[in-house]
Amino acid sequence: MDLRIRGKRALVCASSKGLGRGCAEALAEAGVDLVMNARGAEALEATAAGIRAKSGVDVVAVAGDITTEAGRAAVLAHGPFDILVTNAGGPPPGMWSDWSREDFIKALDANMLTPIALMQAVLPGMMAQGWGRVVNITSVSVKAPVSVLGLSNSARTGLTGFVAGTARQVAGKGVTINNLLPGIHATDRAVALDQGVMKARGISMEEAFAERAATIPAGRYGTPEEFGAACAFLCSQHAGFIVGQNILLDGGATNTTF
Repeated sequence: MDLRIRGKRALVCASSKGLGRGCAEALAEAGVDLVMNARGAEALEATAAGIRAKSGVDVVAVAGDITTEAGRAAVLAHGPFDILVTNAGGPPPGMWSDWSREDFIKALDANMLTPIALMQAVLPGMMAQGWGRVVNITSVSVKAPVSVLGLSNSARTGLTGFVAGTARQVAGKGVTINNLLPGIHATDRAVALDQGVMKARGISMEEAFAERAATIPAGRYGTPEEFGAACAFLCSQHAGFIVGQNILLDGGATNTTF
C-alpha cells in the first residue's frame, strides 16, 4: 500500500534502536525524510547511516536527551515537521514503597511532559498547513496497569488524558493524534524486564522468556518491524479519520472486550 506520505518530514524520538527504530525504518520506507534522536550518539549515527543507505531519504541524526529543554530545542531546530513520533524509555520497575517524589517527577518529565512539550511545539505549524500526524508510543499499562511499573502507569496515563482532549481540538485542522500501546516486544526493554523476572524467580533467561511469552495468545514477543508498520499507517494519508485512539499491539495479551 502506498501510504502517500513520500516527501513528508518526521521527527522520531528515541529511534536508535527498539520500537523507535522500527518506526523510523517504516517511515523511511514510505519515503519520509527523518530527524532522528537518541541519547547515544554512536548507536544513533549507525542507525541513521543504515536507514539513509537503504531508503535514500534525508536523515538527520541529533544526539541528545529529549527530556531536557536543550535536547528538545536541538531537534526542533530541524523542523518544521509534518509527523511527530514521541518515545522515551520507560522508568524502572519496582513497588509502590520504592519511589520518592523525585522518582515520580522524573517519570512525568520523560513519559508525559516531554511528549506534551513536543506536541505544543509542532501542532501550530501542522494546523496552519492543514495536515499533521502525531503518534505517541505509550504502553499497554495505560489500558491494564502492570503492578511493578507504577511509575510508567502513572506518567503514561497522564499523557493519555492530555491526548484524549487535545486530539479532538486539532482534528478539524487535518491533524491527528493517536497513541500506540505496545505490549511485550523483542527490545532491550523486554530483555531488562526478563532479567528482573530471572533474578526475582531464580530462573534462567530462557525460562523467563518462555514464561512471559506464554502469557501472550500469539505465543511470541512482538517485533519492532511490525510495530513500525502500524506507526507508519497511523502517519499515512489513509488514517485521517482515526482520532484520539489508543491502539494495543500486544499479541492479544490484554484480556479486554474494548
